Amino acid sequence: MVKTLAQLQLESKKVLLRLDLDVNLKNGKVEDATRIENSLPTISAILAKKASIIIIGHLGRPKGEVDLSLSTKLLVPTFEKILDKKIIHFEAIFNQKVKEAVLAAKESDIFLLENLRFDPGEESNDPSFARDLASLGDVFVNDAFAVCHRQHASVAFLPQLLPSAAGLRLEEEVENLSKVVKNPARPLVALIGGAKIETKLPVIENLSKVADYVLVGGKLPIEIRYQKLEEKFAGNVVVGNLVRDGGDIDLATIEKFSQMISQAKTVVWNGPMGVYEEEKYMWGTKTIAEAIVKSGATSVIGGGETIAAINKLGLARRITWISSGGGAMLEFLAGKTLPGLAALE
Repeated sequence: MVKTLAQLQLESKKVLLRLDLDVNLKNGKVEDATRIENSLPTISAILAKKASIIIIGHLGRPKGEVDLSLSTKLLVPTFEKILDKKIIHFEAIFNQKVKEAVLAAKESDIFLLENLRFDPGEESNDPSFARDLASLGDVFVNDAFAVCHRQHASVAFLPQLLPSAAGLRLEEEVENLSKVVKNPARPLVALIGGAKIETKLPVIENLSKVADYVLVGGKLPIEIRYQKLEEKFAGNVVVGNLVRDGGDIDLATIEKFSQMISQAKTVVWNGPMGVYEEEKYMWGTKTIAEAIVKSGATSVIGGGETIAAINKLGLARRITWISSGGGAMLEFLAGKTLPGLAALE
């Protein structure tokens, strides 16, 4: 079990807070602030302890180089609007100026450091980079489930250097996803779509051990049949068929999947059933999403494309739990040990 916020001594401390800042930007502005909004309960809980906060995180994939189009400075207006509070942004991750300012922090000050991935030390899990970050805080809180599968400095190494715990959102992620794996209401139906069979194969295999049925759509049926993987699956794995051009699951599959979902008590879903961005290929994803909502089952979804499809259909509020992690959710459901969670145990 990960250590929780309630187990951490926060009073008047300087709290290094790892958040999921990887939001969608459009013309330099935040297009969807959901990930930042998810951090509000944790930030509020920390501020209630008269602590100061140093927010750290990444945006996009700058590959260890400075890219001002991915600067965390672009997030300041959104943070200030959500928190109704002044945010002090640094155009650096770590230097003497940052250290002196943080050292002089007053109660409830909130700092935002520059994009961690501007420094190659973040993704290479560099111990010296982690130590620089650790020198800025008294304690560390990770509230970014979406990066917990990464062996990165701010995720896996930093928690070894300071008293550490999971934030409230991260704690909820673990609780909700653990229910799917350990004690789900049955029947449990898992839906796996999208592409990249090498990523999804361990998930399909692991879920087939705990789910009553695993339904497979998206581009995966093409990859599965090309590699002749179907014969290796357990009998409760149902691989769908696609329309002739492969853009969506076919009508017979839609009807079969919908019928199985209608009897479910728990549904977990990662990956759209087709190229949902195009109207002519939206039918499979739309019908499956509506079947999940109508079933009344406990529903857990994750993955950027799945969430985007649910939002496009206006059904997000009718889903029980929307996970902030795509790859992290898949690895958790595949039974893998996530470095970010192991570091908080």
